[in-house]
Amino acid sequence: MKTEEPAFKIKTGNLPVLKLHLLTPDIPQLQKELASRLEKTPDFFANTPIVLELSAISGLDAIPDFPALKSFMLEHRMCAAGIVGGSDAQRDAAAAAGLVQFPAPTAKAEPVQRQIEQQEPEIRAPLMLPTQVVDKPVRTGQRIYAEGANLVVLAIVNAGAELIADGDIHVYAPMRGRAIAGARGNESARIFMQGMEAELLSIAGCFKVLEDEMPENVRAKPAQVRLEGSRLLIEPMHK
Repeated sequence: MKTEEPAFKIKTGNLPVLKLHLLTPDIPQLQKELASRLEKTPDFFANTPIVLELSAISGLDAIPDFPALKSFMLEHRMCAAGIVGGSDAQRDAAAAAGLVQFPAPTAKAEPVQRQIEQQEPEIRAPLMLPTQVVDKPVRTGQRIYAEGANLVVLAIVNAGAELIADGDIHVYAPMRGRAIAGARGNESARIFMQGMEAELLSIAGCFKVLEDEMPENVRAKPAQVRLEGSRLLIEPMHK
């Protein structure tokens, strides 16, 4: 008797997503500013899952018009995957609009960690991530994800390509696509590139679309990107 193969499997997974931080519950204002951004970069967020981060407005009584925002995002090929944070009323409204609730990142247990370090200093060791190496050009439309690892690319990254890593990203060639480091929230992650021509840069969910905003002191030159607070800093490799 032939054994029938299962039609599906269910597995846990850690997938990188972009966060759209709502700084106002005024959806018409948000739509206006998003539309202005998307006029310059119409394909940046196409078919990319995006989580709505509501922490900045959780203390307000106002409820964003989530159905209107979802419709706007779909019209611009943006996919609202769910929400993080928000007040009880905001979460209820989001659920009614079909947006799932993602758990907020857990707080770091710094006091416990300090206590462990004091008791057993001899076992302390730096956290070393594995490294994924790509030695071929990354084509337009290609996406590479170094899950739980740093990513090193030894060839050109073309416009429209996307690099994602849970650790650092190193590109020893012209970088013309998107680079997303610290995809799981590692705020210490950095991006290094031999030729800065990137379309979008992101570290731990904070991102910057460049286009006309490329600083002249790093354009097509060696540069590094790091996170300072909630700001992305783009600096020459050699100061």
